[in-house]
Amino acid sequence: MASSSVGRRLVACLLNVSEARREELVETVARAALYNNKGVRREGTTVLNIFNDHDYNRSVITIVASIDSIREAVLSACEEACGLIDMGAHMGVHPRMGAVDLIPIYPLGEEVGVEDCAKEARAVAEGLTERVQGTSAFLFGWADSPLQRGLAQRRREMGWFRKTPELQAIRPDMGPRPHHPFGLTGVGASPYVMNCNVTIDTQDMAIGRSIAAALRGSTPGGLPGVQVLALPHGGAVEIACNVESVEGGPPGGTEPWPCFSIGGQPYCHVPASLITTRVAELAGGRGVGVKGTALVGFTPHECRALAEIALAQGIAEFWKERGKIRM
Repeated sequence: MASSSVGRRLVACLLNVSEARREELVETVARAALYNNKGVRREGTTVLNIFNDHDYNRSVITIVASIDSIREAVLSACEEACGLIDMGAHMGVHPRMGAVDLIPIYPLGEEVGVEDCAKEARAVAEGLTERVQGTSAFLFGWADSPLQRGLAQRRREMGWFRKTPELQAIRPDMGPRPHHPFGLTGVGASPYVMNCNVTIDTQDMAIGRSIAAALRGSTPGGLPGVQVLALPHGGAVEIACNVESVEGGPPGGTEPWPCFSIGGQPYCHVPASLITTRVAELAGGRGVGVKGTALVGFTPHECRALAEIALAQGIAEFWKERGKIRM
């Protein structure tokens, strides 16, 4: 992910908040990342995208800034979200535990290492629990030092996948035992993780779960770095994939894998087209078709390229202008 703006040292935070049905509220959270409490814009910070999912009642806000600016932008957005979202009243089909459910920070190029992002992630977790009394956080990825446990493992440990998590049984890494209205927030750092969701034309969750199991990177023959949930969505089933970047070059095959490097270490990730193809094959074998594929945000290359455009043109609320931009 080479860049002409070497001095920017860009990172991305794909902030996951537990609200999508009140879109104005989500935009208020996004703008809090961009402007201080006097309405003055934070230089070198942009929100590239807001992805709202009404069934999940969950939004992903893509914030990009320099490594030196990301902490304040993210913390300001989190403060706003915690003041507006009550987990005691939340309803949605996607698993969740926090008003701010997830704060992952990713490097966007050679200029920033994952350890730099991990340092900022730990500072964000500490800052959140200090600024918003009653909030709690767990750490994952490079921020979870020295174990560096992955997000899926940490979520299992916290009970995130349960329909009704036992909040009082949880021991967070920072803050008190979680409780409403804030719940529990996951904070971490890693190489970029892409989100790719494929909808299959059935309401049969057993079929969805069997496809998800076959697709997972932990399954023999699965796709490397891919973590999967099957969820009911819009009268169908969505195969929701977290696509982690994995070390090394792409495997052999006809499908090209996007690649980049961080600190000289090569990484690659499964392309969305291959995920769609594999889901279509698995679903077809069960007599089910595919309705469509959606990226939640961008690939790593797209995120960096769009951030360069937004920052060069001074566009803070880029999600409103994105359709007018030609790359």
